[in-house]
Amino acid sequence: MDIILFTLFSLALLVLSISVLVRSKKKPFIVPSLPGNYRIILEEQSAFYNQLDATRKSSFEKKLQLFLTQVKITGVNTVVEDIDKVLIAASAVIPIFGFPDWEYVNLREVLLYPDSFNHDFEQEGGDRSVLGMVGDGALNGVMILSQHELRQAFINKSGKSNTAIHEFVHLVDKTDGAVDGIPELILQQQYIVPWLQLMQREMKKILADRSDINPYGATNEAEFFAVVAEYFFERPDLLQEKNLELYNLLSTIFRQQPA
Repeated sequence: MDIILFTLFSLALLVLSISVLVRSKKKPFIVPSLPGNYRIILEEQSAFYNQLDATRKSSFEKKLQLFLTQVKITGVNTVVEDIDKVLIAASAVIPIFGFPDWEYVNLREVLLYPDSFNHDFEQEGGDRSVLGMVGDGALNGVMILSQHELRQAFINKSGKSNTAIHEFVHLVDKTDGAVDGIPELILQQQYIVPWLQLMQREMKKILADRSDINPYGATNEAEFFAVVAEYFFERPDLLQEKNLELYNLLSTIFRQQPA
């Protein structure tokens, strides 16, 4: 019996050793190079990308490619083209560019609809006012975007809005478990109270029609955070001019100085 047990123990050790050896020889994942036409799309469409130096452009491209290897993009009644892939991935990278190791662990797929839709995800009929949405429940891990709005946001170089960035900021916010306008995973503890106080002041200004922030930002704290993040990344120069305190605190939150 002792011989049998010893033999079984020896075989177990051998199997374990082989398993460890195989795992140790597994090649690390290598992010593929950015296709040339993707870079052309970035240069033509993304003001954020164009203001980066060569080193940071390379970093941006790697993050973009990594996102595209991890998240599926599916067209629903539309065809997903290269421009859509690049703009979705760029919208994902922009808010988290200041965080070297960030990955969207709460996203597995982006559904691209041709245009607006309603809260029942219907693409026809009235009340189709939704341009982007982060899924919940059965759609947890899914984002839905309007293809038309995705492209228009990058075409409009003077606008303060970008629906795709807005939805990815919601995902950043959601990573701590709650979409509440307080992104605790990226917001250092000492800035939570100042951020809450600033949000309340600015939301009151919106409601009093004393602000150039999109009125939708007064809906609640979560929407305020996403709306001002759009403004911060789309028109950082204007936000810095109009509201330096808000610009500076957003720079601290996102660890970026886009202006």
